[in-house]
Amino acid sequence: MTQQPHATQPSAGTPPAAAPTPAPGPGPTPTETAWATGGVVFAGVLLLMNGILAVFQGISLLAEDDVWSRVGDYVYKINLTGWGVILLCLGAVAVVTGAFILKGAAWARMTGIFLASLSMIAQFLFLPYAPFWSVIMIGLDFFVIWALAVYKPEITKRGPA
Repeated sequence: MTQQPHATQPSAGTPPAAAPTPAPGPGPTPTETAWATGGVVFAGVLLLMNGILAVFQGISLLAEDDVWSRVGDYVYKINLTGWGVILLCLGAVAVVTGAFILKGAAWARMTGIFLASLSMIAQFLFLPYAPFWSVIMIGLDFFVIWALAVYKPEITKRGPA
């Protein structure tokens, strides 16, 4: 191996120079990272609360409460007992997933996106029974999906360079 003409050899008494630090690449700014981290905590809380409310909504539907109006002609005909079972099961899984999102489990983020998507579809189909509530829940589910999708834990754990 031959020596390059521009390479300099360190003298025996001096330590080698530190490697140059790479220039920061096109990554998220600290503000974007803080928003994503705060967003995922808020998404975990929202998914947890959404699950609790869905469980209560499912129990109310199973008890055939008079709160829910009966819709006469609707394309998606599911009786109130069917809705109660759907919302009760979806809510119970959402509560567990929301708790694990708050604990930082990686699998819970993907499961949370899937559950929020299912909840969004279920709330769309539930529109005739409670339109105002369903629209609010669709919006919250959209935020949960966004917050869980943009969160990158490997960036936040590394910290600033």
